[in-house]
Amino acid sequence: LDPIADVPRDTARQVVERSRQRGLFGLTQPKAFGGREAGPLALTVVREALAAAQLRVAAYVLGPGPGVLASVEEPLRSSHLEPLMRGEKRMAFAFTEPDSAPRPTWARRESGQLLINGCKSYVTGGATADFVCAVVNVEASGENPKGTAMVVIDRDNAGVRIDREFESLDGSGHVSMVFEDAPVPTANVIGRIGEGMPRALRNIDHVRLAVAAQAIGVAQWALDFVGEHLKAPHRSGMPLGDREGVRLRYSEARILAFAARSVLYRTARLVENGEEARNEGAAMKVFVTEAADKIIDTAVQLVGGQALVRGHPLERAYREVRTWRLAEGASDVLRINVARGYLEFGAGRI
Repeated sequence: LDPIADVPRDTARQVVERSRQRGLFGLTQPKAFGGREAGPLALTVVREALAAAQLRVAAYVLGPGPGVLASVEEPLRSSHLEPLMRGEKRMAFAFTEPDSAPRPTWARRESGQLLINGCKSYVTGGATADFVCAVVNVEASGENPKGTAMVVIDRDNAGVRIDREFESLDGSGHVSMVFEDAPVPTANVIGRIGEGMPRALRNIDHVRLAVAAQAIGVAQWALDFVGEHLKAPHRSGMPLGDREGVRLRYSEARILAFAARSVLYRTARLVENGEEARNEGAAMKVFVTEAADKIIDTAVQLVGGQALVRGHPLERAYREVRTWRLAEGASDVLRINVARGYLEFGAGRI
């Protein structure tokens, strides 16, 4: 079985090949690597449709994107970006740190390299990644100022170890990764020292759009699933959908989905047009994921106890949508950022 999606490897390879033939696999990849480099709006459409189809093999339809490696030059282009685009290497993003950490992950300069120390506590896909892109705080040294840096760190690098592996309730796998004087060449810094946090935030902005598209897709699937359930014969002698109270609950869920989908696509169009939309993206991610959470909760309630049985499609969706309210920024943290963005920087629009 493949470690990502519990899908047989032969099946995964077949999906990838068919996706390549139909021009879908390369939508996430730059044209320089033979991809089609679709924009945020097109990718939102595709991700939403894949989520709405509830396919176990959906993870293999789109190829790996460059992420924070998009602008790297040599030697990182040949050593990491090109193998990533070919599917020969896997990458993970290391950003979150444990609350108990004495200080954020840091690095000191020494003999033309960085010695990295600290811990990244929630590295999604870290168990199967060949390398991670981590945000570290580089200390000042002589005339060299301090600043954040996005650094490529190989899994087999000296001083790197996995502290523990764990699984979220949605079934996704993560690791806690520890760095103990891990020596990394300064050539592994993406861009310049001082650009680490802005680069990380730009990457997170795109991931938030992807998460929201998935959430809306799952919500649409759930509404269709429940709609068929409400029209089916019932032991009471009349379909549940004939009851006024049930119709009111169901209509509220559909109205909420309509509003959330509108927010998603307005934000996608802003990003597509190259506008600064970080504040809008944060607001969108909060609204869409919380709307999907309410819609799935309503769906479970209308279907009844069978929807909570392990293996029921709504049971899986229920677990998935709960994680999205924390992924790429917890809802309340993003709420604070939305207010701060406007009050302190005049960012965001209604």
